[in-house]
Amino acid sequence: MISILLPNLRIGGAERVSVDLARELVRRGHSVEFILMQAQGELISELPRGVEVVDLNARHYRNLLAPLSAYLRSRSPTVLIANIWPLTSAAVFTKLLARSRTRIVTVDHCSLSAQYSNHGLLHRMGLRASIAMFYPHANARIAVSHGVARDSSALGFLKCESFDVVYNPVPLAQVRNEPEERVEKLWGDRKGRRIITVGTLKRQKNHALLIRAFRRLLDVFDAKLMILGAGDLFEATAELARAEGVSDKVVMPGATSNPTPFYHSADLFVLSSDYEGFGNVVVEALGCGLPVVSTNCPSGPAEILENGRYGRLVPVGDADALAEAMAEALEAKHDREALRRRAAEFSPEHATDQYLHLLFPACSN
Repeated sequence: MISILLPNLRIGGAERVSVDLARELVRRGHSVEFILMQAQGELISELPRGVEVVDLNARHYRNLLAPLSAYLRSRSPTVLIANIWPLTSAAVFTKLLARSRTRIVTVDHCSLSAQYSNHGLLHRMGLRASIAMFYPHANARIAVSHGVARDSSALGFLKCESFDVVYNPVPLAQVRNEPEERVEKLWGDRKGRRIITVGTLKRQKNHALLIRAFRRLLDVFDAKLMILGAGDLFEATAELARAEGVSDKVVMPGATSNPTPFYHSADLFVLSSDYEGFGNVVVEALGCGLPVVSTNCPSGPAEILENGRYGRLVPVGDADALAEAMAEALEAKHDREALRRRAAEFSPEHATDQYLHLLFPACSN
């Protein structure tokens, strides 16, 4: 049995990736179980038939060791995929504590040094120590991009080669010729160009940068911006749009578990993040044949876009450069089939092959 460990199954990149991976594993005949610190989240309803959810009922990481240790002893999964630090380190520590024979595979989904850059020296020391102490005892260590591999290995004083890079599995969206009525109603009239971004509204995503760049873009283009997502900064983002005088041009419908029809309704996708681990939404947009503009943030977008071959990259935090790239992308002609072919390279089938090689190396050999 393959167990997948996560805090919960709310809408998020690592959570979506895990569900897509589970779906492909089940399709290939593997038994899969989700172990959640708390059994909650919109994506639970999207789990494949036969996939069970185990609720550890651990509200805090300090409450995790006992129920996870009991789980390993009682269920004895063949492999446990531990996602998201500090769950990664905690899973390895729990295995050692429980003297379990379960294989532990850790997965780092983002640049931890960037994610926790403002947490202070003591936190940084704890982060580095936990990686240095426990990651060497994992049976395999996965990073979702080469940039994440470099970051995690440097934090833990490990060799970069000790991490295997496996790009996130992102299912290709089906081509749709007709717009969905509910999506069209959210956009309003068809006047002007349509720009979309998808992601949780939090500091990392820097939607403030996108709104400021969008205001500059309106000097040369009639356009609307849809920010598809929810999060702690939802109200602050809406307030900034009002302060910048663009609230009548910004649509914020909240989060959705299926952004595909929204991609198909837009003319351009923009990612304004300060940092990413991979950037699933970039692949999703490409899969819909949607042109992409992204900040050249660590670490995923440049790898997905092949350093600008499949989309425009701009410096992090530069609103003028972002506005200029958006204007150029809206004016340019795009080979949408080439964008879809690039997205196909990140298929769940390919990623699952790599995962299985690491989960069951004896079978692979």
